[in-house]
Amino acid sequence: MDYVEVRVQAPRELSDILVAELAEVGYNTFEDNDEGFCAYIDEDQFSADNVAEIMSRYEGMGSVGYEHRVITRQNWNAEWEKNFQPLVIADQVSVRAPFHEARPELKHEIVIMPRMSFGTGHHDTTALMITNQLHIDHQGKRVLDMGCGTGILAVMAVQLGADYVLAVDVEPWTAENAADNALENNVQDKVEARLGDVTALEGEEPFDLILANINRNVLLEDMGAYAQYLKSGGPILFSGFYEDDLPLIREAAEKAGFQYESHLVQNHWVSAVFRQPA
Repeated sequence: MDYVEVRVQAPRELSDILVAELAEVGYNTFEDNDEGFCAYIDEDQFSADNVAEIMSRYEGMGSVGYEHRVITRQNWNAEWEKNFQPLVIADQVSVRAPFHEARPELKHEIVIMPRMSFGTGHHDTTALMITNQLHIDHQGKRVLDMGCGTGILAVMAVQLGADYVLAVDVEPWTAENAADNALENNVQDKVEARLGDVTALEGEEPFDLILANINRNVLLEDMGAYAQYLKSGGPILFSGFYEDDLPLIREAAEKAGFQYESHLVQNHWVSAVFRQPA
C-alpha cells in the first residue's frame, strides 16, 4: 500500500493545532519543514473532504495552504536517496546510508536504508529517542521497539548492549525494512522484526525496556498494554508527540502506573522517560 502526503503551509502556532486535528482522523506520521509540516496516511484511509473540513475551521487564523500527493514505494525511495544526508546525533551516533562515508571517530554508527519506512534519524522524535537511549542501561536487556519504522532504535539498542529486541510495526514493508536494516548493521541475530500492533505481543513475557516512538493517539490507546509488558523497575521511552501533549501523555502514563522521570524537547517535539515502579 502507498502513502498520501499532505503538505501544509501554516505558521508554527497553527501547525501544532492542525497536526493534532489530523492525528484525530488517522494521520500517523508528521515531519516539520520550514513552511509548516507534512502529514502522512495510508492511501486507503485518505479523505480529501476530511482535510478540507479541518482546514476550513481555521480560516482567518493565519496564512494556510495545503496540497496532497500519493507517494509510491518507488517514488519514496527515489526521494529519499536524493535528499538523505548523513547526520550525527548527540555527538556520538553517526546515521548514514551505505553510500555515505563511515565516521569511525564516533562511538556508534547506524546504517539505514528506509524503503517506505519512517525513521532515518532526521526527524526530531527519532533523534530525541536515541539521545535518551544513550542514558539508559541496555546491557543484557530484552527490549521492545513499538512502531519500529526502519528499526533504527532497535539497532541502537543492540549497539548499547541489548541481548534481544522485538521490533514491531503495523506496516508490512516496515517490518521487512527493520529486518533488512538489522542485517545491514550485523545485529540480525538479536533483532526480531514482527508485523502487527500491540496485539502481536500476546504471549510475550514482560520486557526490561520499551521504546515507543509512535504518535499521541496510539500511545494513549495502548498505555495499559505497555504497563502489562514492562518489567518492574523497567524504563519506557515515549515519543511521537508535541510538547503541548506531554501533560496528556503524562496523565495517561501515571494512571497506568508509570512514574515520570524526565523529558527532552527539540523543535516542539518530545521524548519522555517513565519507569515501572520497582
